[in-house]
Amino acid sequence: MRTKGLLLVFSTAIISGFSIFINKFGVSLTNPYVFTFLKNTIVALLLTAVILFFKDFKALKQLRPKQWILLVLIGLVGGSIPFLLFFKGLAMSGAAQGSFIQKTMFIYVAVIAMIFLKEKLSKNFLIGALLLLLGNLLLLKTLKFSFTYGDLLIFLATLFWAAENVISKYALRELVGRTVAWGRMFFGSIFILGYLGLSGQLSLVENVTFPQIIWISITSMLLFAYVMTWYSGLKYIPVSLATAILLLGSPITTLLTVMATGKISWQEILSGALILIGLILIVSFDYIWKKINVLNAAKDLS
Repeated sequence: MRTKGLLLVFSTAIISGFSIFINKFGVSLTNPYVFTFLKNTIVALLLTAVILFFKDFKALKQLRPKQWILLVLIGLVGGSIPFLLFFKGLAMSGAAQGSFIQKTMFIYVAVIAMIFLKEKLSKNFLIGALLLLLGNLLLLKTLKFSFTYGDLLIFLATLFWAAENVISKYALRELVGRTVAWGRMFFGSIFILGYLGLSGQLSLVENVTFPQIIWISITSMLLFAYVMTWYSGLKYIPVSLATAILLLGSPITTLLTVMATGKISWQEILSGALILIGLILIVSFDYIWKKINVLNAAKDLS
């Protein structure tokens, strides 16, 4: 099950890298709040279709009040507020810097999970996570930060998502991944709809053009794939490990940028090496070390 979880979360990281790059173009074409609402609503409808396909409505009817509260909370903390903050911030910031800020989420997740879920952090995890962070930092191509208002919004969104991931991991002890994903997007869309209505922006939905619909559709498919792989994988591995793996998304975003511009620097090469080493330390070092000890013990016996 751990292997299944790792494969799914690695898939999420790859999807995330593409999403950050593509969302930068999509969100610049329309109101970021309308963009977020329409995208999340499409994903909520797709997940509802998945629920129907797997005949999960019977299981939904059997959920306890506490589980419904968790799903609504996940929708608020993870499926609405941070999306509004993030895409507004992304429209004001750069894709690479926005991706880096979001990928610091594993730090906050690790602390929250250690307190509330009693997850333990090994030295290998800490060393590997540091290498991942350094690798992603190099992708910014400069150590001189200009922390803008847009960056602040992305940072706040990251804190919300960190809390939501810990809550989701708790909920996944009893629920399947697609149910948690549905709760996040379904209730999240309702909260965003309420925000648009209260802020007088609901009428802007009618002004969406065909090119904007194309971008919204593309990003919706990516978000659907993201939540399906993420929550399904999160069920089987620690949330601190899962969010650390998501840091793989930043170099993918940068690689897409490099492909678009045709330029690559030594910083990007070094960054890729640090991220690869960091992932090996976090994911498989303990497994490799155990295998080495087993082989050494076998030699001693012979």
